[in-house]
Amino acid sequence: MNDLDLPEDMLIQDLKKEPISLDDLSHLRNFTASYEDLLNKRARIYKELDLKNKSVSEEELKELIAEHYTLLKRPVFIDGENVFIGNAKKTKDGIPPTNYIFASSSIFL
Repeated sequence: MNDLDLPEDMLIQDLKKEPISLDDLSHLRNFTASYEDLLNKRARIYKELDLKNKSVSEEELKELIAEHYTLLKRPVFIDGENVFIGNAKKTKDGIPPTNYIFASSSIFL
């Protein structure tokens, strides 16, 4: 995160301290093909729940992500109508320079 040189007025939400709301999850889902695209498949809880081998509905995935913040790929960077999810190099490279970041930008950690 430090290498992104984010503006000081960036809204940052630490999901460990302030869980993501179902409304925020629904908003993120609008930018992806499914809730599965938001899943952190490296999370310990993902393996403990054996989600790889289970058939889980979209609504169930939404509830699981809301209940277990570690199931959400992080960070989530929202800049206006653009959303960048995860910390893959390709994702980080797509984040605009700070002089293009909107005042309404936010990050979920």
